[in-house]
Amino acid sequence: MAAPKLTSEMARLWVVKWRWYERDSLPWRRFLIHREMAKRGAFARWPLQGEPLEMFRQGRLEVGEGTLFEPGVWLTGGESGQITIGKGVFLNQLVMVAALESVTIGDHCMAANGCMITDADHRFDHPTKPITHQGFKHKGPTTIGQNVWLGANSVVTGGVTIGERSVIGAGSVVTSDIPAGVIAAGAPARVLREIEFSS
Repeated sequence: MAAPKLTSEMARLWVVKWRWYERDSLPWRRFLIHREMAKRGAFARWPLQGEPLEMFRQGRLEVGEGTLFEPGVWLTGGESGQITIGKGVFLNQLVMVAALESVTIGDHCMAANGCMITDADHRFDHPTKPITHQGFKHKGPTTIGQNVWLGANSVVTGGVTIGERSVIGAGSVVTSDIPAGVIAAGAPARVLREIEFSS
């Protein structure tokens, strides 16, 4: 079977998609993103993905001093979503923060590899439209209090608040509020015990 021929329309579409999906690999855009991070006293190891530059420029992305993003962090807010990340936050490799409306991460939080934090669910209820075209449904703001630790591959869903100094076990799915100062785990996440803080 012969390979399909590349038409001018296909080539044009490919260029449009490349310019959108790969734009942040361009040296001047990388420089601008790093400059925005530096102005806030924060640092990102490359690649930083999503729409960070657009969100910075539109005032929809706040990043606190001393925050560090490891490679592959993805920050996305669509056309109007707001992401607020406090001071001293550590987002490890491949963490995704997706805000349809509002996601807030408090000071000194830590998200291990592969975590996802969002305020929305992907729709799937239209009977004939492809799932990839159905968009998202907002479930309420997502708020993570200060000093929270999310274990590897945890998922925090929309409309959820996690109280300060709580720990979420690896692989957990947080679908309802978690109080302060507890260890919670599971899918859905449930409180296992209160943390005994040393003096």
